[in-house]
Amino acid sequence: MKNAAKAVKTAVLPVAGLGTRFLPATKAIPKEMITLVDKPLIQYVVEEAAAAGIEHVVFVTHSSKVAIENHFDKNYELEAELARRGKAVLLDIARSTAPDGMVFSAVRQPEALGLGHAVRCAAPIVGDAPFVVMLPDVLIDSEGAGDLAAMIEAWQETGAAQIMVEPVPKDQVDKYGVVDIGRQRLQPGEQAPIQRLVEKPPVAAAPSNLAVVGRYVLPSRVMQLLAETPPGAGGEIQLTDALDALLQQQPVHAWHMRGRSHDCGDKLGYLAATVHYGLKHPQLGRDFAKVLAQWQ
Repeated sequence: MKNAAKAVKTAVLPVAGLGTRFLPATKAIPKEMITLVDKPLIQYVVEEAAAAGIEHVVFVTHSSKVAIENHFDKNYELEAELARRGKAVLLDIARSTAPDGMVFSAVRQPEALGLGHAVRCAAPIVGDAPFVVMLPDVLIDSEGAGDLAAMIEAWQETGAAQIMVEPVPKDQVDKYGVVDIGRQRLQPGEQAPIQRLVEKPPVAAAPSNLAVVGRYVLPSRVMQLLAETPPGAGGEIQLTDALDALLQQQPVHAWHMRGRSHDCGDKLGYLAATVHYGLKHPQLGRDFAKVLAQWQ
């Protein structure tokens, strides 16, 4: 089924969380603004969105997170000073934090009532259009246009919502949302209908080892389902519960990612991501590899 008329141009980024897994660094700094090599985490996610054709990013935010909005705003004083000093390279860097043509909006999440509630806060801006949800402490490194762009294309071709998944060790499935695709076996870059979603299942009862990564392409219907979703695990409104309800009404597919994910909300995951992106850095990578070699 061709669904090209329903273009996906808006991404919702929930950034209201307090980042407690990363204390003490996040006591005064938003976790999304912690630097990975030479850019804050949130900039990697926004650049991923831009590469996938997203034109409008909606931050679901908190009063302590204004630094995120400031980062993507124009800083006239900084740019004027860099221009006055003839710092052309630094001026280009300062101007490139926001992708060309990208529009940014921000809405507040008044209470910490879960991921589903955070997504629902963006409903007045999203309206009746399909949209992307991107968890900002998960970085996805994939070649070319990337997995998110491929998921959006799959949505436009099939009309099925898309949820990014990747295999995890079987003994760790109780840490993730897990999808049930029956007897089907997915390879990277493939999709399959989801039969059910299970949030942090016991290892012995998990329907698969395919864990939800943190990227979703969803129809606007999800917003209404979130409004009707009662509190679930932890007394919070869970996005997983609304997606489980969506499954009863229309197809939802699992997209097996082709790239590599990094959980940068976790300290060890952040360190691993620093090594990965440091080695890939066009200016620093070669020298960084030499530094690492000295520690082996």
